Amino acid sequence: MMSNSIKQLTLKLTSRFSPILLTTLQLTLMLTLMMFTLPSFAVAVDKANETANTASTVDIAETKVVLSYSSGQIVNSTNSTSQEQVLNDIKKRVLVGDSDQEQNKALNTTREKMINQKHQQALKRNIDKNITAMPRLNQTSRSFSDGTFVIYEGYAQLIEDLDADGYFQTFSVTFDADLLTGNPHDEAVVYAELYLSENGGPWVHYYSTDNFVIHGESSDDAFEVYSTLEQGFSANHYDILIDLYEAGYPNIVASYSSDDSNSLYALPLESSDYDVEYVEYYEEVHSHGGSNSLIILILMTFALAVRQFKIKG
Repeated sequence: MMSNSIKQLTLKLTSRFSPILLTTLQLTLMLTLMMFTLPSFAVAVDKANETANTASTVDIAETKVVLSYSSGQIVNSTNSTSQEQVLNDIKKRVLVGDSDQEQNKALNTTREKMINQKHQQALKRNIDKNITAMPRLNQTSRSFSDGTFVIYEGYAQLIEDLDADGYFQTFSVTFDADLLTGNPHDEAVVYAELYLSENGGPWVHYYSTDNFVIHGESSDDAFEVYSTLEQGFSANHYDILIDLYEAGYPNIVASYSSDDSNSLYALPLESSDYDVEYVEYYEEVHSHGGSNSLIILILMTFALAVRQFKIKG
């Protein structure tokens, strides 16, 4: 009985309005509902995106991948390439994925493990050669027993920071190794292992140079390494350490680090996955004007409906 009364009342009311007005009322009601439901839907989407981003950040942290691309050169040699050429070579390597890790140039291991590994390899070589008189590996074993190796100077340069946040993805390290024998014509074949320490943490290996020749105390044989950090290095301050080895021998013959030069101390670095170029964009939002227009439309529609109702009544 009650439902029939409601139906009759509904039909009586709707019969007083024209179809156009009824359609207008329906559209107005739909717009009103959309105005109140869309903001809450947008908030829900934002929360979902935030949750997804947080989860992906956790995944990246748990499966940290450290990639770098480097190139070494003799600074003052006649065939040395320019900085621009070196950087272009690194960019080409990035495109094809030819990283230092692929070339076994960056081992991402600690300095202690690196030193132990070299001694174990030397021990194995001696055993394989059936050498009975083993050298004492806790002492420096090198061809210049009467000479001394030293890294006279080392410094770093910050090169590329795309997002201009003060943290660089590309940098270079230059060092001058000398052989102090008293004879300027003495030469030695050496190579270097380079390490990074994030904010005072452990020394982590990031590059092995090729073998190169040093000539006595000459400054013309300085070695330079350009590096681009590609992935896994968060924006932080990094110290640099250089260990020098004579080729074929397992012991460090000279070291140089942030303790010796402020230029190798607290370098602001980050990998390119954190160094994204910043692009400004503007988006116009007319939320307030649209809301006001909708409210005015609703009021006008209801005023028209009331007026028509009074005329027919």
